[in-house]
Amino acid sequence: MSVDDAVRASVSYDQLRTGGGSLYWLESRPDAGGGTTVRRWRLGDGKRDVSPKGFDVASGVHAYGGGSFAVAEGTLWCVGGDGLFRCRRGDDQLELITHGSFGDLTVGDGELLAVRESEQGDAIVTVSFTRASQMRTLVSSRGFLGAPRPGPGWLAWTAWSDRDMPWDACEVWAATYAGGVTENPVKLAGGPEESAVEPQWGPDGALYFVSDRSGWWNLYRWDGRKVEAVAPIPGECAAEPWELGYSSYGFLDGGRIVAVVQEGPRHRLVVIESDGTVRPVDLPYTSIKPYLALRGTTVALIGSSPTAAPQVALVDLADAGPRVEVLARPEDAGLDRARVSPPTELRVPVASGREVLALVYPPTGAAADWRAPVIVRVHPGPTASCLLRLDWQAQFFTSRGFAVVDVDYLGSTGYGRVFRESLYGRWGLDDVEDCAAVAVHLLSTGRALPGQVFIRGASAGGYTALHAVAQDGPFAAATAVSAIVDPDRWAETVPRFQRAHAMRLRGGAGPVRAAQIQRPVLLVHGTADEVAMVEDVRELAEELTSLGTVPKVLLLPDVGHYVASSRRAGAALEAELAHYRSVMAEAANDQRRLHGGQR
Repeated sequence: MSVDDAVRASVSYDQLRTGGGSLYWLESRPDAGGGTTVRRWRLGDGKRDVSPKGFDVASGVHAYGGGSFAVAEGTLWCVGGDGLFRCRRGDDQLELITHGSFGDLTVGDGELLAVRESEQGDAIVTVSFTRASQMRTLVSSRGFLGAPRPGPGWLAWTAWSDRDMPWDACEVWAATYAGGVTENPVKLAGGPEESAVEPQWGPDGALYFVSDRSGWWNLYRWDGRKVEAVAPIPGECAAEPWELGYSSYGFLDGGRIVAVVQEGPRHRLVVIESDGTVRPVDLPYTSIKPYLALRGTTVALIGSSPTAAPQVALVDLADAGPRVEVLARPEDAGLDRARVSPPTELRVPVASGREVLALVYPPTGAAADWRAPVIVRVHPGPTASCLLRLDWQAQFFTSRGFAVVDVDYLGSTGYGRVFRESLYGRWGLDDVEDCAAVAVHLLSTGRALPGQVFIRGASAGGYTALHAVAQDGPFAAATAVSAIVDPDRWAETVPRFQRAHAMRLRGGAGPVRAAQIQRPVLLVHGTADEVAMVEDVRELAEELTSLGTVPKVLLLPDVGHYVASSRRAGAALEAELAHYRSVMAEAANDQRRLHGGQR
């Protein structure tokens, strides 16, 4: 597989929406410059782009965006650049409504609702479909707001303070809503030890939401008087809310609810019957994004598996056996025939008595007793998780003889609230220990080749990777992409949404210090990164060079925090591969020199 193949196949689908008999989604195409387009599918009409060509539909609200478009009465409302726009049916021109940072666009009764962010805080605002220039504020906060969801005579939303992340402490509120005015707001769930997210009004008039008060994000219902559990499940029924606009559950005809449940690296779809019975849905997907869109007995989802790239699919749940129709997937015949390396699950005990789970991708076509160089990948977040889905960038390396290992280190999502919170104050310590334990296990069992075990990570994972080679351990080299270098400085420069996260994580290993780096490193960073400042990486590279340990550095002009989805993703992959091969070649040369001297 060429690097161009890997980039071309890394198409991303997000933010499913229904409206007017059509299904809409965001589609990002790295081979087309990394821009994001709104696509529409309609039965009998097929797929087509509905956002103007060349316009990148993307929200910067809360740094990570979400809910960046909505469609109502044939008009596309979307966020891009530094403003809110609309594009009427049959018109390829965007009309700027107002400047600002917007997200979580939601269609109400004759109006658009959205979250608007500023340095002073958040507001839930409305824009009239007929008088778009008139914007009104419904709710405001010095902290953060999300999920404006109108119901019959009500408005629900989420709120959390600027001292918290929404997965730590988030509240669900509701207020009467009539004549464009909210009154008598009441907090229904959430608090310092509870994360309540994703409110939705059900067809029965009740307000549903997901709360982790039991230790797992599960579904609850408020009927206007009391809150009750809908269906206790030992799994996560919501994703960690890095973005706005998530929809992890929805309502089918007949009083049924469909929901995505995460258990470790796996997702599954379940139907909750009206009596609370939970019934699994047999699907060919092991990873499902938190964007469900429902109509009648059909659910649209974005699913993938270790052998199937992410795809938009319709699942008909009218009968006992679900019927799946794929609407969109990366379209390249050569890649459809490409051999892939599916992963196996590995559980490794660590010193504290825990087990750490990893997904191991062997080299493509390898025998059962394979031995190979290994790349241990540290997912970003750290509240993210490794997922059972086809990752073409992993396949890029497995097709070149490497094994790739994804680690669900302490702090990952999919294992409950306690596990998720346990990395606070231990960042750079327990995550490094977990990754090292997996590497040592692969070495001790003869899978990994000595001196050919590498670690790579992006964002917070880059910080972990750098600390892993700042001590004696199993790793021969590290690649750090969009890396955080100094947690204290990062807490001062990171966007306001993530400051609380930075404050809670720090206190473990401290800053990455050049004098402690013991192995070769590759630093890949976008010069337009607004989450992890490129200046910190430049400074680290200069310090390493002054100490005689010259790092490899790839700075990507005008690229932001997400290198993997940028137009320079191919260059980053090539640099990473060259980095590992150079370390392996140098080790081989050392061995030859050693043996030559012995003779």
